[in-house]
Amino acid sequence: MSRMGDVLAGFHAAWEFESDSVLIRYERGIRTPKLFQALGERRIPFEAIEAVTLAPGKRGTVVLRVEPRAGADPLMEAAADQLKESCDPYRLVLPAERETLAEYYADELRAQLKREGPAERFLVAAPAVPLRFKAYDGKATFDGKTVSFRWFWTGASSAKWKAGDQSFAVAELNGVEWRSPEVFEGHLRLLRGAESLLPVDQDPAAVVFGLGYGPVHESLPFAAAVLAAVRSVRPSAVVPAARRDPADVAERIRHLAELHQAGLVTDEEFSVKKAELLAEL
Repeated sequence: MSRMGDVLAGFHAAWEFESDSVLIRYERGIRTPKLFQALGERRIPFEAIEAVTLAPGKRGTVVLRVEPRAGADPLMEAAADQLKESCDPYRLVLPAERETLAEYYADELRAQLKREGPAERFLVAAPAVPLRFKAYDGKATFDGKTVSFRWFWTGASSAKWKAGDQSFAVAELNGVEWRSPEVFEGHLRLLRGAESLLPVDQDPAAVVFGLGYGPVHESLPFAAAVLAAVRSVRPSAVVPAARRDPADVAERIRHLAELHQAGLVTDEEFSVKKAELLAEL
């Protein structure tokens, strides 16, 4: 870019424009989303960017956003469109008076974009290991080579207790499934084959999230790091799309209705969670 090293500061982040990339530094503060604080900073090569947009935001702001190419960023691949807009690491929210300056940088970025379509490999670095977080039924750790689950007696199912604590080498895995803890039945599952068809509370290769467990800022970077490691040895490794098979959604709604009928889920919880499931169709 013609003004290498220039910095555009917004709310919660500052973008530094370099000759071949954008370095995003996220602020640390009480109002900054925890995911941004966990990420710290990220370098986004121009070749990892699909498009650039600038649009009006809320309450006197404008939003500069870069759209990453499919397959370029392990974090966004693992997220599978489940992140809330406020936690999108590719958005820079600025005061409206900086719109002209933001438009300049948007045009400069667009001039650098020469590639389209899915990336053949990850172009954005994965979160650094080691990583760990607590789920409802166990503790998950990843050292870059092995994913380990240690079960909690207060939350793990009898099936997981019988299987015992688990360790999985990256080479054993086919992919990762992350379902946000902010929706019904959040979890992280390591994909291995037929075993991945088990319910997550019975699958020894999965940990279940819950209220206050497996928060996005801990479990998503974990999933992204595992995915990047798996993809490095298995280029065809996948992250399932967030949308579910209709039969699977119907079964989940049936189970939810049973909990509601038994008085384990309130009317409000039933309505909200049912709507979330229907939205996946």
